[in-house]
Amino acid sequence: MVKEDIEKRIELKLERRFSEERLKDKDLFEVVEEVFDKRTVMGIMELRRRRCLKVLKGVVSAGKEARVYWAKGFSNEDLAVKIYLTVTAEFRKSIWKYIRGDPRYEWIGKLPRHKLMSVWARKEFSNLKRMYEAGVSVPRPLCIYQNILVMEFIGKEGVRAPLLKEVVEHGEPDRELAEEIFWRIIDNVKKMYNSAKLVHGDLSEYNVMLWNSEIYIIDVSQAVRLDHPNALDFLQRDLHNIVRFFVEDVGIEVPTVEELFKEIVNE
Repeated sequence: MVKEDIEKRIELKLERRFSEERLKDKDLFEVVEEVFDKRTVMGIMELRRRRCLKVLKGVVSAGKEARVYWAKGFSNEDLAVKIYLTVTAEFRKSIWKYIRGDPRYEWIGKLPRHKLMSVWARKEFSNLKRMYEAGVSVPRPLCIYQNILVMEFIGKEGVRAPLLKEVVEHGEPDRELAEEIFWRIIDNVKKMYNSAKLVHGDLSEYNVMLWNSEIYIIDVSQAVRLDHPNALDFLQRDLHNIVRFFVEDVGIEVPTVEELFKEIVNE
């Protein structure tokens, strides 16, 4: 049998399965038919076949390149499903500062759109797994398939936990609690650096969540290893963002970026 015949049979099987699955779970496809291409829909079905998720509920947050959905697992647990949907020219340009100099990923900038999304999703899964195993407070990674990442949902019944920026905008927390949150973030940056051997690279008040008296660091796709040529520059920038926020927006006194940097890298 020639290669073309094999590929055609595979495509027919996928088409048949695609049609059958659409009839089995209307709740799932009421959500996805609006925005997903067939490749993404079939990826979601594969994750369901692997029992990584049961049903997709709705959008939690939407960015230029990715959306996060609330989902339910087979034990009715809440899940977060991050799906990379679009690769813009801006996105391709922005990721270069994180992959240039990293031999693991330098080649991905030339990939076609769907493959680039898949590699970037897998990079985030890998970073999450490495951080989680090192004791960093991040959502627990559960499954990865193509451009779809499944992880622990931080929040309740489809309502995500508030971001650090949002908590402050609503007049909280008080100074004592703010200091505690600051040091919890710094402690997690230390664990990330010294145990996971990673630097977040884009840490700010917009990717720290507060939930049940805990902080969670999110959006780690761009995190780099310590042997990345810009790792220390990224660490300084992360610390600058956190210090600036707590000094200027929250109004508390914290150590300088230089003091924190020395403490972390010399620990």
